[in-house]
Amino acid sequence: MKFVFYVLGILVLTLGISLTIQSDLGTSPFDALLVGLSINIGLTVGSWEIIIAFILICCNSYLKRQRPEVLGLLTAIITGIGIDLWLLLLHHLITPEFWYSKVVCFGIGLVFIGLGTATYLHTNFAPIPIDRLTLILQELTRTNIFFSRTFIYLVFLIMAMIFHGPIGIGTLLTVCLGGLLLNYFMPLTKKAIDHILTQSCTSSNYEKEKNHSI
Repeated sequence: MKFVFYVLGILVLTLGISLTIQSDLGTSPFDALLVGLSINIGLTVGSWEIIIAFILICCNSYLKRQRPEVLGLLTAIITGIGIDLWLLLLHHLITPEFWYSKVVCFGIGLVFIGLGTATYLHTNFAPIPIDRLTLILQELTRTNIFFSRTFIYLVFLIMAMIFHGPIGIGTLLTVCLGGLLLNYFMPLTKKAIDHILTQSCTSSNYEKEKNHSI
């Protein structure tokens, strides 16, 4: 059942990322870097997601003084594929032209990013390296997710500016609200997922006892 939430979380996350890119208002600093690299060097946005993820896995391994989390690369691969597929689909379905439609597209995307990230993180399966880095910095600095996420966004913002990524008002909103939204959704999704998993486990045990009695 956890795997279902893992996949669902990544699907929602990648949809959110793709919506912010399509909004043309600016994306998160990390995604702006990916788009900038894609435009200036080549390869798809999803491909750069995988490449940067590999670098971050090595960085996380150094910070935690432990073996690299190879499964994190698997999540990055799935995420990269998801971003490319959503972008391909949304390119034909959603192309906001007016400022208000762009704002709506960006707003929905930002919420989906927070919700999707919080959902898949609670499965403890294989966090995307940047999300693992967020948790590592939270632990090392003994602060909250909002602080660690915002710090990471600022670092990637500088890198995105160097590669001329799509930086705009949306980027500023992501820096200011991205960590806040994730911090907001974390306890909510935990409560919901724990409740569903408990209900599923209880139902499964009931069916086993029923079959055994028969």
